[in-house]
Amino acid sequence: MENDWLEAVVALPDQMFYNTGIFTYIWLVTNKKADHRKGKVQLIDGTKHYQKMKKSLGNKRNELSPAHITELVRLYGDFQHNGISEVETDGQIEQRVCSKIFDNREFGFLKITVERPLRLNFQVSEERLARLWEQTAFQNLATTKKRKDEKVQQLEILEGKNLQEQIIDALKNMQSNKLYLSRTEFETDLNKVLKNAGLTLKAPVKKAILAALGETDPEAEICTDAKGNPEPDSNLRDTEIVPLPDDIPLPLPLEYGEKASVNELIKLVENHCQEYLEKEVLPHVPDAWIDFDKTKVGYEIPLNRHFYVYQPPRNLDAIEDDIKSLETDIMAMLGEIV
Repeated sequence: MENDWLEAVVALPDQMFYNTGIFTYIWLVTNKKADHRKGKVQLIDGTKHYQKMKKSLGNKRNELSPAHITELVRLYGDFQHNGISEVETDGQIEQRVCSKIFDNREFGFLKITVERPLRLNFQVSEERLARLWEQTAFQNLATTKKRKDEKVQQLEILEGKNLQEQIIDALKNMQSNKLYLSRTEFETDLNKVLKNAGLTLKAPVKKAILAALGETDPEAEICTDAKGNPEPDSNLRDTEIVPLPDDIPLPLPLEYGEKASVNELIKLVENHCQEYLEKEVLPHVPDAWIDFDKTKVGYEIPLNRHFYVYQPPRNLDAIEDDIKSLETDIMAMLGEIV
């Protein structure tokens, strides 16, 4: 798509090959497109162009006759949008659209990541304190990396266990019935009790305490980082599929590799994505925002969707008549058995 090498996709009927009964597709790929095909992709629906084999071979029950092949080649050669072909459906010959032309760009989409702010409440309850023992950073306090000296190992483990108990005792000095709706307020009180207990904890241990004693709460204040920006709640993270803008040129300014950047792409699509967010997302979740650094680009060819033909359901009276007829037949057969 990016290099304009895909010329056409032909959808074939199912049950065409020995080892599989699924639908298959022919992709025509070239770097020498004719001028009138440049920037375009032709989709051809050949799923109705087949005849039944006289004898099936495993899953292979259908085949293309010379006439079907000629018709598919004609559709390709005509290169017409909404090109018509005669097909057989349920024993009836009908005319259906079997060829469509699209711009390359129309198959592209942006996968954007929609974030919502992290809101936490905090409480020093027995239940939440018990969760602290499950935190890896807190557990690691009572471990040792010494391998040779067993006495030193035991001493480090003992010191770690004592530190764990000191932390628990210090936390219990906070009001157990107080529910904090602000992380900033809770951290202020937490630092006070740790300082009074003479404890200086490393960042991973503090993070473990916050993780154990905090719970998501839609009524709580938004948690912010050091720069005052709202932190995202990974549990509320979602993605949206947004079509490429109508005026965007291909190929897109994409980079590849571990350190690939989407900065140039974002310059082209930021306003487009923001308009989508305001129209489709913010009316439902007003506090959402887009993390553009996580933006992905993809291409999808929904061939079935483009050639779908709506078939209205049968009349209810006709369905009811069929059911009554079946009931009559069933009762007659049961009468013969009895």
